[in-house]
Formats: sequence, C-alpha cells, structure tokens
Amino acid sequence: MISLYRNLCVLMAVAAVLTGCAKRGLHDRPPAAVAVWDIENLSPGSPAQVDLGEILSGKVIQTITSAGNYRVVERQRLVLALEELNLGTSDVVNDATRLKIGAMAGAQFMVFGGYQSIGGLMRLDLRMVGVETGKVVAASQRTVSGTDPSAWLEATREATLELVK
Repeated sequence: MISLYRNLCVLMAVAAVLTGCAKRGLHDRPPAAVAVWDIENLSPGSPAQVDLGEILSGKVIQTITSAGNYRVVERQRLVLALEELNLGTSDVVNDATRLKIGAMAGAQFMVFGGYQSIGGLMRLDLRMVGVETGKVVAASQRTVSGTDPSAWLEATREATLELVK
C-alpha cells in the first residue's frame, strides 16, 4: 500500500512538472534583446546635420519598442560595458568591438547603420547583426529628400520595421 501511494505521488509530481513545461510554449519566451548604436554620418565633407545620428537612433529604438518583437537594451547598459572595457565612445570603431559590448550588455542582436546626405537626398542604411555570429540577419535601406526632416524619420521608421518583421 505504501509503495502504491509513493508511486502515485511520484506520478502526480511528474505530471505537474510536465504540465508546467507544456504551458510554457514558444510564445511565452521573452523577446530577444537588441541594442541600437547611433546611426553614423557617412556624408562626404562636413557633417550633414548635428546630432542627426542620435535622432535617427532614437526613432529606431522607438519603432522597435512599439513593434514589440524585441526588447531594447538600455543605452546605459552599453555605456557601462564601455566603461568595463575601459573604452570611450570614440574607441568603438569596429563592429567586432561593438558586438562584444552588446554581448556584455545582454543583447542577442545589434542594429548598426549610417546615413548620407548628398545632393538633396538622404540615404539611410540599417542592418541587424547577430551578436554571437556577427552575421547580418536583416538589412534595409531608404532614400528620401535631404531637406525634409519628417521624411527622414518616416524612412527610419519604415526601415526599422523591415528589420524587425
């Protein structure tokens, strides 16, 4: 009788564990973390717009957050990783170093990009890179009028949505 009771208790415990595992499906997994670097000014000659890279990066972050497919790593975590490596923002010139910093900050993906203002046009290029592999998992590009700030932000939103779909 004790053996039957013990077996029944073990069976119930196993069933409870399996039921808990079954309830936690793919949709219960937290979204992957993505870190966003400032969009670089790649325009020839003098800088096109002061702080435009920060503004465009802010739009990328806002769009990723509102899309809900990813969790955005806070900028402060990237800064702390830079400090831990004894690097300043000017020292972070290559993608390999940026990926290392992203991994330290807990990101699975990083968004890099650049813009160019040339001859009345502004071109924006974004790419999402896997932190572990260093491979580009998605890329997008938009070209808009170089004189319309609202078009720059809309192009950034559209390009970001293309990355995270």
